[in-house]
Amino acid sequence: MAVTTFVTGGTGFLGRHLVPALCRAGHHIRVLARDPDAHVWLRQYPDLEIVRGDVTDASCLRDAARGCDYVVHAAGYFRFWGEQAQFDATNVAGTENVLRAARDAKRIIHISTVALIGTPDGIVDEQHPVNPSDNYQRSKYKAEQTALRLHAEQGVPVVVLRPGAFYGPLGTYAFNRLFFKDPMRGIIMQINGGSYVTFPVYVADVAQAILRAFEFGRAGETYNVSGESLTHKAAFDIICREAQLRYPRLNIPGWLGVSFARVLTVLADVVRHEPFYPVTLRSYVYNYWRVSSDKAKRELGFVPTPFAEGARRTIAWYRAGQPDHIAEVEC
Repeated sequence: MAVTTFVTGGTGFLGRHLVPALCRAGHHIRVLARDPDAHVWLRQYPDLEIVRGDVTDASCLRDAARGCDYVVHAAGYFRFWGEQAQFDATNVAGTENVLRAARDAKRIIHISTVALIGTPDGIVDEQHPVNPSDNYQRSKYKAEQTALRLHAEQGVPVVVLRPGAFYGPLGTYAFNRLFFKDPMRGIIMQINGGSYVTFPVYVADVAQAILRAFEFGRAGETYNVSGESLTHKAAFDIICREAQLRYPRLNIPGWLGVSFARVLTVLADVVRHEPFYPVTLRSYVYNYWRVSSDKAKRELGFVPTPFAEGARRTIAWYRAGQPDHIAEVEC
């Protein structure tokens, strides 16, 4: 009998890698989508149901989760700029709606983020103190706490995964923009000589970690899921080599980068549009993110893709014109 899995966020960056991974694993899939007509690629999967709705609709979620063996809650609102209420409505209230609707599933995988740490100090493992520094991080921390509370108080079978910074084909925001899209159009901004440390994870690896967590994840536990941490300079070295980029790098002092971001953010608050370089990037860019995924490797069998290989695949996707689909995600 086929396993049925309900996915929120199935049309997002992670979801577009997760859906084909679930399909290849033989799952019958239900995908929550606000606007199914905007995602015609879903039609290529014969064993997939589309549920029209979003995570703010508790009634819709109860119907969608009914009878499902597994649930993956990957829906979330992620931007570097925005009001706290907007983040909380989706990331906090939406998480509680999903978990309550899915409480009878065998396992619920809640996708959190390593970024909720805010300011890393030393090795970032699952016990590292949490100090969120922006509205998105605060909302994700509250969502994670909600998930763990519902497990502790009501036995909801939730496993929390904290991925690093997503990169890979089918994405154009955040890490992909700063480390791939911008450099490939001649913009390489290296802060303080590229000495800060970043925490990328190849997005398809997160999809595989979810499948492993169905079987091996312990309810009530949290797992970091990240690739190798490396300096910005090392990341740019690899990307420039793989893409054969020879543009000069702008080595920007940290104080100048922050000051520039502050000005852009003030202007953004006036025009109500996210700035090109918001000041909230400080937490993600001006820090030393030495993330340990040893627990996930040990308990889930998580194996991250080497950054050079992931970069090669990402560059190939950009150079192919950013198609909606690539061979590696076909079912």
